[in-house]
Amino acid sequence: MQKEANNNAILNGVMLNAYPDSIGEKWSDTISMLQKPEFKDVFSLFYVLPTFFNSDLDRGFSIVDYNINQELVSKEDLKTLDKLNIKLKFDIVLNHLSVASPQFKDLLKHGDQSKFKDFFINWNTFWQDHGDLNEEGIVIPKNQYLDKLFMRKAGLPILKVPFPDGSEQPYWNTFYQEIKYHPISIEDLKNVKQLSSNQTKLICDRVNQVIQDSQDISTLNFDTANHLKSEIIEVVNKKRTYLGQMDVNAKSPLVWDFYEDTLSKVKSFGGQILRLDAFAYLHKQVGQSNFFNKPGTWQYLERIKQIAQKNNLMLLPEIHAEYGLGLHEEVANKGYFIYDFFLPGLVIHTLETANNKAILKWANEIITKGYKTVNMLGCHDGIPVLDLKGKEVNGSYNKGLLKDEEIETIMNTIIERGGRVKNLYGPSGKKISYYQVNATFFSALGEDEQKMLLARAIQLFMPGIPQIWYLDIFEGKNNYEAADNAGSGGHKEINRTTLSLNHINKGLKKQSVLNQLEIIKLRNTSKAFQGEVSFNNNSENIIDVLWKNEGSSVHLKANLKTFSFNITCTENNETKVLTY
Repeated sequence: MQKEANNNAILNGVMLNAYPDSIGEKWSDTISMLQKPEFKDVFSLFYVLPTFFNSDLDRGFSIVDYNINQELVSKEDLKTLDKLNIKLKFDIVLNHLSVASPQFKDLLKHGDQSKFKDFFINWNTFWQDHGDLNEEGIVIPKNQYLDKLFMRKAGLPILKVPFPDGSEQPYWNTFYQEIKYHPISIEDLKNVKQLSSNQTKLICDRVNQVIQDSQDISTLNFDTANHLKSEIIEVVNKKRTYLGQMDVNAKSPLVWDFYEDTLSKVKSFGGQILRLDAFAYLHKQVGQSNFFNKPGTWQYLERIKQIAQKNNLMLLPEIHAEYGLGLHEEVANKGYFIYDFFLPGLVIHTLETANNKAILKWANEIITKGYKTVNMLGCHDGIPVLDLKGKEVNGSYNKGLLKDEEIETIMNTIIERGGRVKNLYGPSGKKISYYQVNATFFSALGEDEQKMLLARAIQLFMPGIPQIWYLDIFEGKNNYEAADNAGSGGHKEINRTTLSLNHINKGLKKQSVLNQLEIIKLRNTSKAFQGEVSFNNNSENIIDVLWKNEGSSVHLKANLKTFSFNITCTENNETKVLTY
């Protein structure tokens, strides 16, 4: 069992979730917001996303190093939050580091002579003897292995990078990458012999036009200089720049030294909770899916837990998988907190159908099986849908929390209201599943203020630590311009709008926003939520939840047809009713 060194504020308080620059320009602007009277005692925790650290891609999840990003964060910010008695939750991205990390830069500089040669995973080395080399110098695993791989993007999960010896080596890259070609000049081509000055100018013009149009350089025809194409392409390639999340090799002792240093560092910043991002991809083995390999993933988690215990950190493994696979229960049974990725879709389903059956099934499972959860509605990522599905395991089908057609209805509803879709892919590049839908939770609910308020109330009355996305408090709408401007992979920006301080001040004059804050404060401060919870199932159109503890109680009763609700609070023999 993970060491329980966390106080009641952590186990029972409410958590704000935001980037350091989600409000205003720097983290200090968010902290100024938290100092406003409307936010007094509203939050006990703050999950600050990883642009807190130095990073360069995927909005913080491509870590360069775990030092404070001084452009956004100051040590004075940490002191102010501590005075507000707000504790911190951080991410450690276990599976990967940026190509700009000191470790990968050393590999690019020194190649096979680098101290960090084995810190990352050379794809060809990993798969040697288990596949065949293609004409591009990449080992293609045999079908018996390739067909098992769990993919996060189309194509093989690799990024080819230049080594000092002139070769290009493929390294494992499960998640995002970005390759940029830069214009060449006549001077760049001076070492390509046999080119006339006219040819040189023509080639420069053609290459730079293709780069400007984001087309494939390799398809270019250089006419009379076509026999020199490989030399010209080599010149172009030398001016490439890379961004990428490069998978680390957990078999390397240096990786575990890095984890030791990192956990010590985040603890020194005031971290209390550590979210383990992408941990299920860390263990890799030929012949497995390389997503939550067993028993390897459990062994790695145990090693991380031992490091966390030394630093008095509570671990929160982050994993998306179908309910029917039962991974949530496996992780919970090992004593870890789990993310309640089921709740967002269940809340939408509950409100759209006016039926409590599915959400009550999940709530009672949490209670009966004693799960320790962190729940949410919106977040920096999308609204999960895959998580709700059933799954065939060992020839037997385990039902999901919702039927496939109900999940499709949720997804289609969100998309009709402007959401964007993220998919999963098989080894062939074929789409195999919807993963999540990206939208603000407010827009997913049809931008209905009363629905949003009831959704929040349901979340706050569920068992677990409530995590609240900053944008949802202020009823943020889908940001299509940001999603479009972010290009391929930019769908997540639809729910990451930066709010100005003026926007915050205007929002705090809206009664629907103040109502949210009132309920959040109740959840954060009432000792009733430290007691026992029960769900009444008398009518499918009603949500009826009661928390009781040492003479204190809070009782939510909501009508799913009208979305109206009231909360009855009893404290010190005094009762008051909040009606919404």
